[in-house]
Amino acid sequence: MKEVMPSADIVSYLHQCVQKGKTVHYLPPYRAEHKLKLMDWLGIPPARQEGSVPFIRAIVAQRNYKSDEEIAEIEKACNVTADMHIAATKFLRPGMYEYEVVAEMNRVAQANNCELSFATIATINGQTLHNHYHGNKVKPGDLFLIDAGAEVESGYAGDMSSTIPADKKFTARQREVYEIQNAMHLESVKALRPGIPYMEVYELAARILVDGMKELGLMKGNTDDAVREGAHALLFPHGLGHMMGLDVHDMENLGELWVGYNGQPKSTQFGRKSQRLAIPLEDRFVITVEPGIYFIPELIDRWKAEKKFTDFINYEKVEAYKDFGGIRNEEDYLITATGSRRLGKKIPLTPDEVEALR
Repeated sequence: MKEVMPSADIVSYLHQCVQKGKTVHYLPPYRAEHKLKLMDWLGIPPARQEGSVPFIRAIVAQRNYKSDEEIAEIEKACNVTADMHIAATKFLRPGMYEYEVVAEMNRVAQANNCELSFATIATINGQTLHNHYHGNKVKPGDLFLIDAGAEVESGYAGDMSSTIPADKKFTARQREVYEIQNAMHLESVKALRPGIPYMEVYELAARILVDGMKELGLMKGNTDDAVREGAHALLFPHGLGHMMGLDVHDMENLGELWVGYNGQPKSTQFGRKSQRLAIPLEDRFVITVEPGIYFIPELIDRWKAEKKFTDFINYEKVEAYKDFGGIRNEEDYLITATGSRRLGKKIPLTPDEVEALR
């Protein structure tokens, strides 16, 4: 920093810089009021406010790598996040409303002097991604999906997901699908290490999904071909994970092109294009691991009508699962020099671990 001035002088100073033809670096504006300020300060209309790529890359290069102090704060957030999920797993019962479970998780966060790191997802309709409605009554036989996190005073976030049977135990059908998702998760965690592109870990999870669905008779054909062409995205339509830190989706406002792809073009393929992080993992990255399996009736109907991927998808078998819902489990990991380590307390992941808390 070479010069400091009162904030009241910023407008006239920036106007002088523009008149002299100086380069003014700024980040992509995230809020409407910031767009208006930039238009006032620099004379750039909102449609042309793209941000400075050198400035973006400098911040990404700094924030990608978490310091020891940052890791300690994130671990605090993850510990409270885990407590929220464990409390919900013990608390949930048929006859409750979704908002009662949300209130229990909020209680745990507040008792630890934390805020929520994002709006809680707690729903019997797990097949609907980013569902923030909490007014449904939990019925026997439901699967209950939770995606929630705590934010500590310093602003660092936790982000975990759990899927819980409304009853004491999973049904046989729920368990067999849950086991596939569990394998996707555990094998993805085993693969975490410096140097491996996170897109490769996403593809690993997708192959495990296809193999598992082939055993159930819902998919068929060559696994690698199915993943390459995108047939897996019928049941796994989002990415495997993202950076996490001061933002739960860390630096999302700076753009995935620079945060998750280092300037390289993203895929346009459905499902794969939702992978927020594709670059090789590095020591001190903090990331989420969150594969999921979802039976989305509207998507199934559309793909079936369009005869998409009929070489890989047994639509008649999939039809019987349209009332299933969705499953996602998520943990937060620090990439280390030799591999990775989980951040925060362990939440129940296997079917037996979940049922033990019911």
